[in-house]
Amino acid sequence: MLNPIKKTIELSDGRVITIETGKLAKQADGAVELRMGNTMLLATVVSAKEAGEGVDFMPLQVEYKEKFSSNGRFPGGFLKREGRASDYEILTARLVDRVLRPLFPDNYHADTFVNITMYSSDGVDMPDALAGLAASAAIAVSDIPFNGPISEVRVARVDGQFVINPTFAQLEKADMELMVGATYDNIMMVEGEMDEVSETDLLNALKAAHDAIKEQCKAQLELAEAVGATVKREYCHEVNDEDLRKDVREKCYDKAYAIAKAGCADKHWRQDSFDAICKEYIEALPEEEQEEKTPLVKRYYHDVEKEAVRRCILDEGIRLDGRKTTDIRPIWCEVDYIPGPHGSAVFTRGETQSLSTVTLGTKLDEKILDEVLTQGRERFLLHYNFPPFSTGEAKPVRGVGRREIGHGNLAHRALKRMLPDDFPYVCRIVSDILESNGSSSMATVCAGTLALLDAGVKMKKPVSGIAMGLITDTESDKYAVLSDILGDEDHLGDMDFKVTGTVDGITATQMDIKCDGLSYEILEKALLQARDGRLHILGKINETIPAPREDYKPHVPRIVTLTIPKELIGAVIGPGGKIIQGIQEASGATVSIDEIDDHGYIEVAAANKDAIDKAMELINAIVELPEEGKVYTGTVRSILDFGAFVEFMPNRDGLLHISEISWDRIENMEASGIKEGDALEVKLIEIDKKTGKYRLSMRALQPKPEGYVERERAPRADRGPRRDNNGGNRGNNRGDRGPRKDNRGPRRNDNNE
Repeated sequence: MLNPIKKTIELSDGRVITIETGKLAKQADGAVELRMGNTMLLATVVSAKEAGEGVDFMPLQVEYKEKFSSNGRFPGGFLKREGRASDYEILTARLVDRVLRPLFPDNYHADTFVNITMYSSDGVDMPDALAGLAASAAIAVSDIPFNGPISEVRVARVDGQFVINPTFAQLEKADMELMVGATYDNIMMVEGEMDEVSETDLLNALKAAHDAIKEQCKAQLELAEAVGATVKREYCHEVNDEDLRKDVREKCYDKAYAIAKAGCADKHWRQDSFDAICKEYIEALPEEEQEEKTPLVKRYYHDVEKEAVRRCILDEGIRLDGRKTTDIRPIWCEVDYIPGPHGSAVFTRGETQSLSTVTLGTKLDEKILDEVLTQGRERFLLHYNFPPFSTGEAKPVRGVGRREIGHGNLAHRALKRMLPDDFPYVCRIVSDILESNGSSSMATVCAGTLALLDAGVKMKKPVSGIAMGLITDTESDKYAVLSDILGDEDHLGDMDFKVTGTVDGITATQMDIKCDGLSYEILEKALLQARDGRLHILGKINETIPAPREDYKPHVPRIVTLTIPKELIGAVIGPGGKIIQGIQEASGATVSIDEIDDHGYIEVAAANKDAIDKAMELINAIVELPEEGKVYTGTVRSILDFGAFVEFMPNRDGLLHISEISWDRIENMEASGIKEGDALEVKLIEIDKKTGKYRLSMRALQPKPEGYVERERAPRADRGPRRDNNGGNRGNNRGDRGPRKDNRGPRRNDNNE
C-alpha cells in the first residue's frame, strides 16, 4: 500500500511547489517528485555502501535531463530519441553539483549519483531553478550523510522588483538574473548576468534569494522528519593514523611556511619546493613503512601545506607569489596577433594567457537551438578551450568537458549584452587558454573584449573580469580578500568569486563558497575590491586599443539589411527559391530572408561592395511598388497584333499598345520594329484600380509633334450602322439584321419575339 508523504511551499506570488516521496523510484536511496504548475521533476540519489579502494575524494556525479515528451515534442535527428546532454542540461547539472559537493562530509568517499529528470513542462515555469531543490530533497529523505539541506532559486529584477523563480516571459523583461544556491544559514553558489548593475543591487538580490531558500530548506527538514530519515548511515571511508598526522605537521609545517613566505612568482618552483618537503619526509621513513604510509603522508601533508599558506596570508599579508592582497599580476595585451581571423588578441595576466579570435558571419552561420523548451537561433557564440599543456600536463585532448562549457558560458554572459543592438553579424569568439594559473575564464572575457575591438565591433563598452579569493579563520575572526587569485589560492581558499563588468557596472558573476558563515559584510568588501581590480584591468585594455577599429578588416564579409512587407517575402524567394537563387547567381552575394515581427528581414552579404549593390538592385526591383508616371527600362516578353507585353519590373508585365509606341501612326507591330527580348524605356501611364493591369507608353517619353491633333473616335451610337465583312450595313441592333441565311429560323427581335 502506497503511503506517500507530501510538503508544499508557497511562493510570494501565490504559486505552489510540492515535494512528494514514497510513490516513485522506491529502490533508490532517496527519490522525490517535485511539481510546480505543470512542471514535474523526479530527483533520485543512490550512494554506494563502501568507498572505492584508494579513493580520497568525493566521487559525486550530478546529471540533469529533460525529456522531449515533457512538452509534447519529438527529439530531432534520425534516431528520434534523447542523446547526449545539451549544453543547457550540463550547465544546470553543474549548478546543482557546485552546491551539493562541499556539503558532503570530508571523509565520505562513496560513489554517489544524483539524477534529476524533467518529465513534464508547459513552457511557463523554468525547471532549472527547481533542480537544486529536488536533488537536495532526494538526499534529505535518504540515509546518505549530508550537511544540508540546500535549495536553489532564480532571482530576477523585473520592473524594479525582485521576482523569485520568474517565468520565461518575466525573465525576458529582467535587467538582472541570478541563480543562487544556499543552505539555511549560508550562501554557497551564485551565477548570473545583468545590465551593468551596482554592487549594492547585487547584494540586495542575494538577500532576496536567500530569504526564499530558507523556506524551502524548512520544508525539506519537515519532509525528512516525516519520513524518518533524520538518522544517517554509518560509514568508515578513511583509516587515519593520528600520531603520523601529528608527526607530519611537526616536521613539515615550518618548511612549508618558509616556502609560502618566500613569495616566488614562479609556480613551478613553488610546487617543486612543496613537493620536495613531502618527498623528504617519506624518504626518511623506514623503508618497510614507506609504501603503506605514503598515501596518508600525502593527505596529511596537503593539510599542512594548506594551513601554512593560509596562515602566511592572514598573519603576514604575504601571498604565494609575493603580492599584497589587492595587487593584480602584471598584464600585457596585444591585438591583431593573427592575420587570418576577423579579429584576434592575446591577453596575459601573470601565468594565465588567452589567445582569442573573432569570426563574423552571416545569418547562415547562426546556431540552431532545438532543445526541449528552447527553440530558436543563437547569433553570438563563445567557445572556451582548455588544453592540458596550459598547465604543463602530459595528457591528450579529449574533446570539450563540462568545465569548459561552464567557463565559456560565464564569459558569454559577460560579453553578450555589450554587443551593439543593431549588430548585423553572427559573431563567434574562440578562447584558447595557452597558460593557466588563475582564472582563465576572466582572461577569456578580457581577451574576448580585445578581439571584438580589433575586429571593429562597436561594443557599447569594454568588459573586463577578475577572480577574487577569500581566506578566513573562524577562531580569530580574521579574513583576507584576495584580488586576482592564483590557482593554488583558489584550491586552498574559501571562496572563488568571479566578477565581470564595465566601468559603469557588473555584467556577470559566478561565486562558489567553501566555508560557513560568510557575512554580507565580507561579500560587500569582496565586490568593492573586485571593482577596483576590474577598473585597473580595463585601463590596460584601453591602453592597448582605446576604441573599436573604425572599419572591419578587408576580408570581413560586408552585410546590408533590408526590411520589406511580409506579403513580398514570397516574391523575393520565388517558386522553389528560383528568384532568390537567381539573385545570388547574378550578384555573387549571399542573400538570406526571414520573417521577424510580421515583416520580412533580408540580409545581403558579400566580400565586395559591387556584389552587394547588384543584389540590392535586384531585390529593390522586386519589392518596389509600381508607380504611375515613373519611367522604367523593361524587356519585351511577347508581341501581339495590338501591341507588346513588356516586363518593366521583375514579375510585372504591362501592355504597350501599338498606339503608345509613337506619335506617328503604325499600321502593324511588324512595322514598329520591336522584337521579343528588346530593352525598351517605357513610362507607366496607368494602373487599373479594378484589375491591377498596367498600361505603358513609349510615345509619352517622346516630344509631341508640332500641330499634332489626337484623333478622337466617335461613340458607337454616332458612328452609323456596323458593316459586315463584305462592306454592307450590319445594322445597329438584332431587329435590323434580317433573316438568317441558314435553316435555323428567323432571328428574335429585341422583345424576344
